[in-house]
Amino acid sequence: MSRTVRWGVLATGGIAARFTADLLRLPDTEVVAVASRTEASAKAFADQFGIARAYGDWASLAADEDVDVVYVATPHSAHRAAAGLCLEAGKAVLCEKPFTLNTAEAEELVALARERGSFLMEAMWMYCNPVIRAVADLVRDGAIGEVRAVQADFGLQGPFAPDHRLRDPAQGGGALLDLGIYPVSFAQLLLGEPDRVQAEALLSPEGVDLHTGMLLGWDSGATALLSCSITAGTPVTASVTGTTGRIELPHGFFFADRFTLHRDGREPEEIVTEGWHDGLHYEAAEVMRCVRAGETESPMVPLDGTLAVMRTLDAVRDRIGVRYPGEATEDRAVPAMGAIRA
Repeated sequence: MSRTVRWGVLATGGIAARFTADLLRLPDTEVVAVASRTEASAKAFADQFGIARAYGDWASLAADEDVDVVYVATPHSAHRAAAGLCLEAGKAVLCEKPFTLNTAEAEELVALARERGSFLMEAMWMYCNPVIRAVADLVRDGAIGEVRAVQADFGLQGPFAPDHRLRDPAQGGGALLDLGIYPVSFAQLLLGEPDRVQAEALLSPEGVDLHTGMLLGWDSGATALLSCSITAGTPVTASVTGTTGRIELPHGFFFADRFTLHRDGREPEEIVTEGWHDGLHYEAAEVMRCVRAGETESPMVPLDGTLAVMRTLDAVRDRIGVRYPGEATEDRAVPAMGAIRA
């Protein structure tokens, strides 16, 4: 492949705009096409970012021979279909998080990518952030001893109207998939897939989670206390505590530019990195590195890790009784153990 990587953007919402703005700041990058369900939306996005081609359907973007990589930024419920369409067309794909609605859909995408030998990565941009990488390296190297506890939260105060996508079961609404994926992914980056999952939640009248608390456990004795909310503004911080120290990440932990390392017998150390505020360019750079090298997976965001996180999210939803249309026939009006109705 030539040094310049040519991107297509599938969907035109807020996250697509943020990603594209960061992407265009990278060298040897070109956004050649954008697609939406309507041509008008695609054209407006193309005009905003100086993109040559605007499509009013996904298939045209997938078939565009000038596109090397497609960034999928549709609502969660469309990730399986959109990413699958692009993989079938032979494109490399960066698919927004959560990767899919559930593990079964995620397994289908991973199997398709591996069968085709195509690059596929979840857009878990947190994993590509230099601060998060540094924290993971310190933990792995034993800087704070054996990990005993992880804490992380992500909550928005709201309120969100009943017709908002965050409260729409058909779009994979709720706090867990949109926000809770960050605390869960942070914990699993450090500790791997948990051996036990407990959860409680407050459910909306529509049947999605408004506020969820999670307790994950590992056979090592480590635990993770995590929460997410679309009804309460939480600190959005994270920490990992070991037998000889701890690491604390400030507000906005998943895109932080600094953290504090506390070690027994030493003064606290603040480690600071330089970068752009959003930091979405880090994941874009990793995708381009992989594509240029002919790699089909990223070691920073491995597909097996994505599947492990999806299994945990499924387990949490099982505990709190959240089902999305087409997933199950159970009566969603009856919450599972660990859930109450708003």
